[in-house]
Amino acid sequence: MALEQELRRKDELIRRLESELDKYRSVLQPPASAGPGGRSRARNQRQGISAEPQSAKQVADSSKPLQRHPKNSRSKELIKEAILDNDFLKNLEASQVREVVECMCERMFKRDEYIIKEKEPGSHLYVLEEGKCQVTKEGTVLGHMGPGKAFGELAILYNCTRTASVRAQTSGKLWAIDRQTFQTIMMKTGLMRTAEHMEFLRSVNLLKDLAESYLLKIADVIEETFYEEGEYIIRQGARGDTFFIIKSGNVDITQRTNVHSDPVHVRNLSKGAYFGEKALKGEDLRTANCIAGKGGVTCLVLDREAFVQFIGNLDDIQRDQYDDSQRGVDPQTASHLRAQQDEFANVRLEDLTVVKTLGIGGFGRVELVQVAGDKRTFALKTLKKHHIVETRQQDHIMSEKKIMMESNSPFIVRLHKTFKDKKYLYMLLEVCLGGELWTILRDRGSFDDSTTRFYVGCVIEAFQYLHSKGIVYRDLKPENLLLDGHGYCKLVDFGFAKKIGFGRKTWTFCGTPEYVAPEIILNKGHDLSADYWSLGILMYELLTGSPPFSGTDPMKTYNIILKGIDMIDFPRKITRNAHALIKKLCRDNPVERLGYQKGGLKDIMKHKWFDGFNWDGLRSRKLNSPIAPKIKSPVDASNFDDYPADDDIPPDDMTGWDKDF
Repeated sequence: MALEQELRRKDELIRRLESELDKYRSVLQPPASAGPGGRSRARNQRQGISAEPQSAKQVADSSKPLQRHPKNSRSKELIKEAILDNDFLKNLEASQVREVVECMCERMFKRDEYIIKEKEPGSHLYVLEEGKCQVTKEGTVLGHMGPGKAFGELAILYNCTRTASVRAQTSGKLWAIDRQTFQTIMMKTGLMRTAEHMEFLRSVNLLKDLAESYLLKIADVIEETFYEEGEYIIRQGARGDTFFIIKSGNVDITQRTNVHSDPVHVRNLSKGAYFGEKALKGEDLRTANCIAGKGGVTCLVLDREAFVQFIGNLDDIQRDQYDDSQRGVDPQTASHLRAQQDEFANVRLEDLTVVKTLGIGGFGRVELVQVAGDKRTFALKTLKKHHIVETRQQDHIMSEKKIMMESNSPFIVRLHKTFKDKKYLYMLLEVCLGGELWTILRDRGSFDDSTTRFYVGCVIEAFQYLHSKGIVYRDLKPENLLLDGHGYCKLVDFGFAKKIGFGRKTWTFCGTPEYVAPEIILNKGHDLSADYWSLGILMYELLTGSPPFSGTDPMKTYNIILKGIDMIDFPRKITRNAHALIKKLCRDNPVERLGYQKGGLKDIMKHKWFDGFNWDGLRSRKLNSPIAPKIKSPVDASNFDDYPADDDIPPDDMTGWDKDF
């Protein structure tokens, strides 16, 4: 007991010292990296990353086969071994590995030739077959590579600059695959599996009339199981709660007329046939034997417990055939939007006066502004059109405007109006002068259970609103949580948010490296459950001051994420219930995450960690916030860091893609 108390005291001392060290670092930071006021960040703000949007429909509809390149068996084996030896690529499915091997094309190189140049954009993954290469970063030799090594894998996830140089020391040969081909291989695997499962499900009389959102979820939770030849899948007289669809192979049905007679062959079932469907409605007393036929059989298997847990009671969902994906804007929100449009109808860009910069990001900056003749202040988000086009983020920006304009939640920053000119897009937003939760976390080091619970609760309320509309957020982190004057936090920056509907998936790689879910990294397609994952990461970071998965570069971070939450040592300061909730939110398989079940986010709210939490008080904003920001006036931006002026004047963009902005 005394030893445990001593360990707790030392943990607390380390936490306090780390917090103090952060503050000293911000004071001792070199002047060049400090803002005009001398205040600087010890931990850099993290930038989100997004790949070019990909159309699942185009990939699914494409009849054009991927281009395969001939190679001998020795080369194929070498490429396969290199893939399986790579921390990231070894997570691919066997069929994906085979496709990657087939689609890699040959390339010869000469001595002293640069295969990869540091800080230049890249789009290829390479496997070295012959020759030797040297790896350098900023002039320092990091190592050497020989045959059988895969490298450059970050470039096949999204468009990025190379983090190191690879230069040939001898002439040789390598194999290469580009990002688009790789992503198509990854997407096709998931799309084909879902399409196949959906085709089978639609052939089942009991399920065929269910709304698509239900069928898509069933397709997600269904499992493939192989039964050896002669193996009993179902025994007559046994009680069962499992439903089967034959994917490949045959099943022999036999039946006894009474307990003393021998089984008699009744019929043979083949691909597409199903049996045991009564089990989905209630416990089924099996009336026949189902035995795997010659060569074995693969079945799609769904048990009643999983069905009820993820989908609901079959009788209930058959009665309720309203498809939520078609839901429009509710009357209350529509009324709010009309009132907002009327209030800001006459506000022009030239009416705005900049008071101070509140933040900077990859696409531009956010300024505190005042409207002529109005005492209130607002936040003006300024986005460089040229940079948006250069990084092919037009769809994301238009989606951000639409989602924010249609949102009406006290836990989401409101968008009042948009403007544009030749160089920039502008978003006039509700201002939250309490500052970023990130800044407070940086200065304090970490939060206690109670403070973390309050802010995670705010995020859950924001997610509840978004998810009810089929919108996935995809960029949760303390940097995107702003405190209002009462210390409540609001979700901001919807550049990665997307309306996907219910049961559907999306495929674009986006998010902040430390927060992205495994299925995003592996391009398996992701849905609303990617937000449950990020909620677990946020909890961990607020409680400890650092996210659980973090590497020296994005690829190392992704590889740590793919190893899973069970590989992470939780500090003692994380309580047992908090630990349990984080683990349930950060399961590798999205289907296993708390929140994925039919109760959605309400299941997270019912977790023991939230026992006694006043949800009604939070929603009505009567609950006292754990942090009370000091705000002297509507122009007081002292809760934000200082930022240098932006001297980069972008070129004009007159392409017209933003006509509806």
